[in-house]
Amino acid sequence: MKFTYVTLFENLISPYFEDSILKKAIEKNLLSIDFYNPRDYTKNKHNKVDDYQAGGGAGLLLNAQPLFDTLKDIKSKNPNAYFIFPAPAGKPFVQVDAKRLAKKEHIVFVNGRYEGIDERVVETYADEIFSIGDYVLTGGELASTVMSDAISRNISGVLGNEDSLEEESFENKLLEAPSFTKPTIFENKSIPSEFLKGNHGKISNLKNEMAKLKTKYFRPDLFSRSDARR
Repeated sequence: MKFTYVTLFENLISPYFEDSILKKAIEKNLLSIDFYNPRDYTKNKHNKVDDYQAGGGAGLLLNAQPLFDTLKDIKSKNPNAYFIFPAPAGKPFVQVDAKRLAKKEHIVFVNGRYEGIDERVVETYADEIFSIGDYVLTGGELASTVMSDAISRNISGVLGNEDSLEEESFENKLLEAPSFTKPTIFENKSIPSEFLKGNHGKISNLKNEMAKLKTKYFRPDLFSRSDARR
């Protein structure tokens, strides 16, 4: 998988790949990342990439020309590049999207700044538009990094133990069951006794019931859509 980030601020993203699981994935050639800065493509003599909004309005927009030329260049190098625009107007990014997108060979995240991006760029190049929540960020870089992480861990070989993917939150539309480790008793709180008896069938059933209860308590909206309520 290759991730390309179109951004004015590479350093907001690149450090995230310098440690832990994603660093190891890059070292194993399971992931690669690169960056394109629209400022390198601007034809403005002052090297500007933004301007005031047509028709008025607060804030500046990223100009169409630098972004058009940036994305055109990326597309010419890889016709299969898949363009994702993080934006509040996008559909919610969820786990099924992360799993589906993990099968792509090249994803390009186009990151807006200020008041966003000239809509003509979005209309021309966006394959999908995603939001990571109902709030506004100062740019798309954080959202792109969040989506990259979620997608990456669904790529074969990125996680040390891929069995963990099967028990994660949002599988079967449930949150993951509570987890415990040693010691058995800590601060007068004990691990559920069934976890200590070695009967994996009963442990699995208990985890499933705990997942249902956790989802019903913390995410009743999710529980209402799950098979568990039927």
